Amino acid sequence: MSLPNFKFQRAYAIARKEVFHILRDPFTLGSALGLPIFMVVMFGVAIEFNVRNIALSVVDADHSYSSRQLVETFGSSRYFLPHTSLTSEEAIQDIISQRSRVALLIPPQFEKDVVSEHGTQVQLLVDGADGSTVAPILGYLSRIQVMASVKLKGPMPAPPYTMESRFLFNPELNSKWFVIPGLNVIVMGILSVLLTALTIAREYENGSMELLLSTPVEPLEIMVGKLAPYGLLGIISTTMIYFIARTVFGLPFVGNLAVFFGGFLLFLLCYLAQGLLISVGTKRQAVAMQMAMMTAMLPSQLLSGFIFPVESMPKGMQYFTMLLPARWFMQIARDTYLKGSTFFELAVPFIALSLFLVVMLTLGTRSFKRTLQ
Repeated sequence: MSLPNFKFQRAYAIARKEVFHILRDPFTLGSALGLPIFMVVMFGVAIEFNVRNIALSVVDADHSYSSRQLVETFGSSRYFLPHTSLTSEEAIQDIISQRSRVALLIPPQFEKDVVSEHGTQVQLLVDGADGSTVAPILGYLSRIQVMASVKLKGPMPAPPYTMESRFLFNPELNSKWFVIPGLNVIVMGILSVLLTALTIAREYENGSMELLLSTPVEPLEIMVGKLAPYGLLGIISTTMIYFIARTVFGLPFVGNLAVFFGGFLLFLLCYLAQGLLISVGTKRQAVAMQMAMMTAMLPSQLLSGFIFPVESMPKGMQYFTMLLPARWFMQIARDTYLKGSTFFELAVPFIALSLFLVVMLTLGTRSFKRTLQ
């Protein structure tokens, strides 16, 4: 195959045939247009990294004004929902049975010891089974301790210096601002691979691939014709997701739309080419779907930085994530939405996506070449 032999009319004919198939198949059309919007809206509402409404078992052995003030401080923080337990054993059982995440044990003579010079101690039992929530809970406890100390003993002596924190790019630490750009990456990554992985495999199973190969069609023309309709569906879906993010969830977008959509097009082409390569290699829709899930869904969710920061992974895994297009577009999406990063600041992700696209197209074309022979 050589590029001068490429005929736009033949690629257009294949693309037109694929469009007719999509229009006749409600599953494909619904998956490409409806499912991304549904998933972004549903997960955008459901996923919340800010831990709130933490059930708190309280064992108050003092029953004093000071102990009630301490419990009230927990309740008024809007992070904890206190309820009374009679004994420490009952509080521990609440944690075991997941009726509570934290237990507060207030000792006898708490009020008397608070006003003394020696002070006193209260015990906090935290459910450590879910390690992802322990750090936020401990952060809340440190702030509540300061608030309770002021309530019980009055303003504390001022420290010799003050430290003022300011959160850049996401001042309210709104987790939806962080989650939804990443959801766009995950949803479109999964669908682009999954839908295109079924295209050639479907042709082989239906017996129409032999007819297509018997015509004077170049492999590149088949690839372009097969990918173009799904690429257009991906662009439409991402555009709708962008407007939902801005209007429904109120996400800011401080970057350049050309940079964002330029990165998205590279990312989309990478996964479309990957799906087509899977389709050519497997020739069966069931196997192609399994391969698409294994190579796109799980790595995109777990290794792209969507949930777990790439910088926190072992060095070997950090290098492995460089082979995933989702990891690079995740950076482009979040940085353009929240930071306003320019093309030059995102040069590394753009170069990585371009290299991956060249590799996928080369492998896909060679696979078609072997099939034609």
